[in-house]
Amino acid sequence: MADNEPRVEFPTSPEQRRQGGRYLVTDADREAFRRDGYVHLRGVMSPEEMDEIETVYDRFLRREIEVPGKDFNDMTTGEHATDPAGYAIVNVMLPRRYHPDWQGNVFEQRAGSIAEQLCGEGMTVDFDQLLAKAPGRDDAVFGWHQDQAYWIDTDDRRTATCWLAVDDSTTENGCLQFLPGSHHEPVRPHRPLHGDRSESHTLVTDLRPDDLTRPVPISRGDITVHGEGIVHGSGGNSSAGSWRRAYIVAFRSTDTVAEERRRGFTHSHNDNAEVLEEVDGLVTARTEPSGS
Repeated sequence: MADNEPRVEFPTSPEQRRQGGRYLVTDADREAFRRDGYVHLRGVMSPEEMDEIETVYDRFLRREIEVPGKDFNDMTTGEHATDPAGYAIVNVMLPRRYHPDWQGNVFEQRAGSIAEQLCGEGMTVDFDQLLAKAPGRDDAVFGWHQDQAYWIDTDDRRTATCWLAVDDSTTENGCLQFLPGSHHEPVRPHRPLHGDRSESHTLVTDLRPDDLTRPVPISRGDITVHGEGIVHGSGGNSSAGSWRRAYIVAFRSTDTVAEERRRGFTHSHNDNAEVLEEVDGLVTARTEPSGS
């Protein structure tokens, strides 16, 4: 650069990094994602944009938007088609399917730009999800797992799961916790939390004695982005008055999404039971010796 040329500095504040439907990712963000398996991005959504997201989100929680079958359930018990007031973790799968007006919203747009900056070209929405923990629910625990354990094996596993905090996500109300670097390992054996997958969609794995997990509290409007292989989970909501609502949009390669759909895998809890038995975590559990 010549001495008289103006120096162009990379935008550093969230307000600068938000550029319409894009959010600018730094080299440090990319390195954290590669090294740790996740990255925390601050202020991806503005306060005003979060108000709009929250309005639709709460319509789902009030059951004003119809969600059929098991796609509206308690993630801890598998209970569905009952009063959600008693659910420990309200789980809504594929909200964009059941509320098409949400498709292409500003969060999806920015998340898509982040996915391509972290994972390369050719990324598309694979699925979306809402997860909500009410205050005072110590039982709202999402057990340790790897996302790939829930999914079928495909050649291209690139994934950017964008997890948006609709409320401040704290250690008290059950923020995400990650096992940094675990994405460099193979998928661990997983098992259904209760009985078999007809009773409980939720899969869990075990931590090892030397595993050191890291809680990642984030603010409303922030996101974490994690890949398919990192071990993660979250604790219960022991707060007296704080919800912990999250809005998740996961991006994978267009070829991977096409292959999933060809095999009848849509991420719906209503998918065919035979398909749900062939996910990586259960295949690994059947093929690896016990305790490995």
